Amino acid sequence: MGTITRTRRPEQAEGTGTTTIVSVPAGHPYVQQVTADPRIAVLPDPVAPGADPAVWWPPAALDPSWIRSYADAASLLHIHFGTESFPEGHLTACVDAAHAAGWPVVFTLHDLEHPQLGDSTAYLAQLDELMAGADAIVTLTPGAAAVVAERWGRRAEVIPHPSVLPGTASTEPAVGAGRVVGMHLKDLRPGVDGPGSVGTLDAALTVLRDAGHDVRGEVRLHRRVRDADAANAVRALCAASDVLDLVEHERLADPDLFAALARLDACVLPYRHGTHSGWLELCWDLGVPVAAPRVGFFAEQHVDGTVASFTPSDGAGLASALSTLWTAASSRPAGPARDALVEHRRALRTMTDAAIAERHADLYLRLLESRTA
Repeated sequence: MGTITRTRRPEQAEGTGTTTIVSVPAGHPYVQQVTADPRIAVLPDPVAPGADPAVWWPPAALDPSWIRSYADAASLLHIHFGTESFPEGHLTACVDAAHAAGWPVVFTLHDLEHPQLGDSTAYLAQLDELMAGADAIVTLTPGAAAVVAERWGRRAEVIPHPSVLPGTASTEPAVGAGRVVGMHLKDLRPGVDGPGSVGTLDAALTVLRDAGHDVRGEVRLHRRVRDADAANAVRALCAASDVLDLVEHERLADPDLFAALARLDACVLPYRHGTHSGWLELCWDLGVPVAAPRVGFFAEQHVDGTVASFTPSDGAGLASALSTLWTAASSRPAGPARDALVEHRRALRTMTDAAIAERHADLYLRLLESRTA
């Protein structure tokens, strides 16, 4: 267990003005954004003895014994990520322990299929447990909420994804002559179709070049990957292509990642399956247009014309999507229109992030009030 000190329930503590919750995890940037309302405090992630404090998974707070031990330290449990570490029935036991402690339970459905797993069967069973036991469900898009209603008969409150880009991040890109379309494969996790996506990008950019566009593709791949065969296939595809450059590197530090994305004319998401994308949100913050495959609900995250969809494996469709994205002057990096767009979105995020945190706080307090009514 962690080193959290037991206290009286925070909503009963005199003069604090805050309600303390357990969020799984607590230290994730998404969670930190959505719990930024001043009425809410979050217990830190418990750290197992001898473990790296920077590693929150598997989450120690998702344990019935931990919940019972810290029943007086918080008032509510909110589950986001990290459930895949546990066996069948464990999450039900956690929800039961939370309810026995008097805690309402909130679950945010980020993923209908798990992006880190090749086989989501066990994860889907966990969703069944959480949908049956949680007092409130949150998700990020209307499409995902419709699936929740159809599959589980539950109403999910739709609260959009908050910003990803830090307010102090530099977005000054390097300027190239032609357009550059990026695809970041990272470490080829199971939800990424490396060879298939690279092949589609090659076909799309060939179509655009044949139509007279000065364009090239920049495919980025981590040196350490989860699927060596897929990495070798990506290398072969890029070596044989006239339009693709392959860049292999270690995992980028955040400033380097922001710079690499900001210099793009567009970014293509390489997912074989998925529901929502934090990567898409980062691109939106940086003013980079996104071409997303028609899987999940990526296109619903932003409906302002900066996300264009294409059918996986359809090179001509991806070429059309990219052409659509480039109709706006702000699609070009390093220009005044892109700079103005980024500043506008920063200002907009200041308001929407506060509203997102307020909606989470309102939900928590509503649940706590109904518990005591």
